[in-house]
Amino acid sequence: MKSNLLFTIAAAAALTACGSSQQKTSPTTSTETTGAPAPPDFTVVFDTSKGNFTIEVHRLWAPMGADRFYHLVQAKFFDDVRFFRVVPNFIVQFGISGDPATARSWKSRNLMDDPVKQSNTRGTVTYATAGPGTRTTQIFINLADNANLDQQGFAPFAKVVDGMSVIDHLYPGYGETPDQGRIEAEGNTYLKSNFERLDFIRTARISQ
Repeated sequence: MKSNLLFTIAAAAALTACGSSQQKTSPTTSTETTGAPAPPDFTVVFDTSKGNFTIEVHRLWAPMGADRFYHLVQAKFFDDVRFFRVVPNFIVQFGISGDPATARSWKSRNLMDDPVKQSNTRGTVTYATAGPGTRTTQIFINLADNANLDQQGFAPFAKVVDGMSVIDHLYPGYGETPDQGRIEAEGNTYLKSNFERLDFIRTARISQ
């Protein structure tokens, strides 16, 4: 199995996700590692190789997840990050830094879980996980209504409010082939050499 981050899409079928091996560490609240809480609501504009899309974050939905995301965006973490996993009619996944040193620095910063307050409907934005207390930086956008993920603890913290058509057209041809362990270890060097058609984020900025 490439990864220990799993999405179960049916009782009889487990779908392998995020190909990184996460360290088992004691999860923390977001403010323990990233500073002050995020605003109650804020928007982030993603400039990508396919065009722009905008997400609206609601801290009330998932406070710790929203705080982590706010500080990742402030740190420009998502700049030059690839959409490395595109599964049509399911999810688009991203959030492994293209810089190996940055990826390493976040690998063990596990985040405590938020209760699930919103369903994983189309366009909602949620952290990938390997189980309780293992959220770090990997995020997925639901391409369909995936309510089956709700009972598994996947807590949406935001929703795409503009540009969903851009997300629908991200390149899906590599499926789940990119190895997440190698992305962490080699960064964009690995992805550019082997998966040159992957779409990517140019910048992600909080909208003023």
